Amino acid sequence: MNQEQFWQLISDMNGKDETSEWLVAQLAVKSADEIADYEMHLQTALQQSYTSSLWAAAYIILGGCSDDSFDYFRGWLISCGKETFESALQNPENLANLIPAFYEEKELIPEFEEMLSTGFEAFSLKETGDTEWDNEIWEKFSSLLDEKGYESFEQDIEFDWEEDEDELAERFPKLWERFGENPLG
Repeated sequence: MNQEQFWQLISDMNGKDETSEWLVAQLAVKSADEIADYEMHLQTALQQSYTSSLWAAAYIILGGCSDDSFDYFRGWLISCGKETFESALQNPENLANLIPAFYEEKELIPEFEEMLSTGFEAFSLKETGDTEWDNEIWEKFSSLLDEKGYESFEQDIEFDWEEDEDELAERFPKLWERFGENPLG
């Protein structure tokens, strides 16, 4: 699976009910190598989105943002598709226009924790017929990723912002105007 196929699969997922379940089912019928390729593309996107400015944007949008919340936010961002993902990476202020208004109306939170485990769940479903956690299956999946040359990245980040409302409002005026007083988290 190449990067274009990865993003096409994400695009196809949107508009489906039970999106992560649909994605896992689609992946599970692919070869183990293709599932590993998918996981490597997912991890690359997670690494690309691990930036200080995007974390600041998530902090404003959610009204605070822990490590886990930032992971789930990035899972959501990836699930939105390539164009939204790349636009947010280019300038996190773009999220002020990219998050649909119905998020406020329906009190939705832009987080998608399940997205983070879709590759492993698909591999597990393929191997065992089940998506439940299994250490042996995880080791097998991890070994396959290693064989394909996957190297996990160090999650080290230097923040270039403070948890200061005035500073955040000045640096991210569009996001602050929309979410500063009414965050989605």
